Amino acid sequence: MSWDLPSPFIHRRVAHHAEIDGYGHVNNAVYVAWLDDCAWAHSIERGISPELCRELNRGMAVWRTQIHYLRSALEGDQIEVATWPVNNDNRLRIERRFQVRRVGDGETLLRALIHYVCIDLQTGKAKRMPPQFTQYTVLPDVAAAIAAEQSPYEPGVEPR
Repeated sequence: MSWDLPSPFIHRRVAHHAEIDGYGHVNNAVYVAWLDDCAWAHSIERGISPELCRELNRGMAVWRTQIHYLRSALEGDQIEVATWPVNNDNRLRIERRFQVRRVGDGETLLRALIHYVCIDLQTGKAKRMPPQFTQYTVLPDVAAAIAAEQSPYEPGVEPR
């Protein structure tokens, strides 16, 4: 069981009955909520809480999402959702990669790349990041791993 990139932030959870759709597996919309939960947990761990965002009147809003659904999660599955900041221009944009794995067999269920833009929470308009958002730095080992790979998130590249 290995992660796509080194030094992941990992958010653990269980696939609950309410998340199961008519086909008997976790609904695709639930995975999006899991990614959001993981991003918030990581932000809070880095010192960027919802309260701080409201105080600063700044937040990171999803601009674009690329998701590769690979396998299904089933009710009761133990799940690990990992995230990595992979780009921060320290002005307006941040990108995060995600990988979702089932603990029982280590299978990757999903890979995603989410592009965020910093906004004024009152107006919803793009605004420069406050200095606190430098906490979304790309770790050196992550930057080196990205430089060495061909990203599975680019158009025309098949997921692994």
